[in-house]
Amino acid sequence: MKLPGKLCAAAGGALVLFAATPVRAEIGAETQFVFNSFSFLIHGVLVMFMAAGFAMLEAGLVRTKNTATICLKNIALYSLAGLLYYLLGYSLMYTDVSGYIGSFSLFYNSSEAELALLNAEEATAEHIAAVSGAGYSVMSDWFFQMVFVATAASIVSGTLAERIKIWPFMIFIAVLTGIIYPIQGSWTWGGGWLAEMGFSDFAGSTIVHSVGGWAALTGAIILGARRGRYDADGRVRVLPGSNLPLATLGTFILWFGWFGFNGGSQLALGSALDVTAMAIVYVNTNLGAAAGVLAAMALTQILYKKIDLTLALNGAIAGLVSITAGPDLQNHALAIVIGAVGGCLVVVVVPLLDRLRIDDVVGAIPAHLVAGVWGTLAVGIFGAGDLLTQITGIIAIGAFASATSAALWLALKHTVGIRANAEDEHQGLDQAELGMEAYPEFGKGSQTI
Repeated sequence: MKLPGKLCAAAGGALVLFAATPVRAEIGAETQFVFNSFSFLIHGVLVMFMAAGFAMLEAGLVRTKNTATICLKNIALYSLAGLLYYLLGYSLMYTDVSGYIGSFSLFYNSSEAELALLNAEEATAEHIAAVSGAGYSVMSDWFFQMVFVATAASIVSGTLAERIKIWPFMIFIAVLTGIIYPIQGSWTWGGGWLAEMGFSDFAGSTIVHSVGGWAALTGAIILGARRGRYDADGRVRVLPGSNLPLATLGTFILWFGWFGFNGGSQLALGSALDVTAMAIVYVNTNLGAAAGVLAAMALTQILYKKIDLTLALNGAIAGLVSITAGPDLQNHALAIVIGAVGGCLVVVVVPLLDRLRIDDVVGAIPAHLVAGVWGTLAVGIFGAGDLLTQITGIIAIGAFASATSAALWLALKHTVGIRANAEDEHQGLDQAELGMEAYPEFGKGSQTI
């Protein structure tokens, strides 16, 4: 639409006057407190919804006879992660970190200033100032950090599906979320020794995703492959998932929740600077995922002459994981490159794992571990961090997560046992451990009414 000549001139003059006038809008501490806390809470809700995405993705990629079990594991691990992170994990990760570990104090709660505000008969300016000075609500931050540890735990369930028993799995998740994840997280996000070195991982390509991936990889090696997955000559036998539309829905849910994962990791929403930076993170997150999908599609077409839907889905996840370490890149084209490489890595690593006879039911190891390492390296490669420092962080976190996970898996294996017996695995864990079927109308025991 065009304006008449005189109005154009007047508007132009007003714009010049406005541009020449310095703008110094001061944002009050209470306003920043409100917006920062809101950002933690609403982005935390988005990340929490990723738990549903993992559940649906894994339910679609396991066989029908194990669907109810994988759904149970996903809701159980989210619940357990929340409790353990409240009881111990958050304090180990963020409270009085001394370089390598935080405090062992139990039951993390609201600050004294917040409790005083809540319990005051009449809130005073002093009450509000004491709370607002922190910049955000204490428990809003706890909630946002908690949903991250649940994400790391979700990675393990998909890889080990269809042959691991429920209760040993839950014991492992308790230690992972209450001790292993928080200790290594304190090294960077808690201000520990890696943070002092300058290690950079914006939203957790290594701190969250590769840790879950290392735990899954060590578990897969110690647990062994599903019966019938490989023949005597090492050839792969395809064990197709039960519901690819459900797996696709799960991937879209994860993609959606990832905007909270990366966007919320800006850790503030109280200024124009924060909003601008967050918008860049959102765009790069979307570009990385999209590039991962298309790269995986193209490479499967080239290698296999057909497009594999499951690899395309994991290409999206790998693209998301890859960009998670550096979604604040101001050059959006680099986000496309990083996501595309992540998508290609999935296509290459999946058959490599099969050649090594490492059975990863949902492809979580390539999508989370390998892409997580790549994304963290990309921060150094593309100039946002020191490459040697990035490599140091990857190795240190990988070694710690692998060693502790392997020790715990072996301890469980030689005590309570971790693997379902041959009969239960053949029958399906739904019947063996739950005594029910996810799709009873299709089961052998279904009856016509």
